[in-house]
Amino acid sequence: MARVLLAEDDDSMRTVLARALTRAGHQVTAVADGDDAVARLAEDDFDLLLADIVMPGVDGVELANRAAARSPAMKIMLITGFAAVAVEARNVLDPGTKLLSKPFHLRTLVDEVDKLLAA
Repeated sequence: MARVLLAEDDDSMRTVLARALTRAGHQVTAVADGDDAVARLAEDDFDLLLADIVMPGVDGVELANRAAARSPAMKIMLITGFAAVAVEARNVLDPGTKLLSKPFHLRTLVDEVDKLLAA
């Protein structure tokens, strides 16, 4: 079981992702934006940050960079529905950061999370 910080501004997507990860055996802390995620990172330790790239406040790329600086061992996965944003993000992210483009099947998400955590 991994401790996952999920940052997703879309309420329904956040609920679905949190449910899928919880069913897969992970302990999920879900927040609505990057600002809330930054606050949670300061309070708790997590094994994985799963964040949308495009969010109000602190975006996913900045959040990933802050998380990596705070806890280099934390795994990071970013999700986005915007292909151009994903391509652009690749140039500013740590090479170990996983990018997953929407739409994706929940099974794919869980499998990718498990692979990243095992790496």
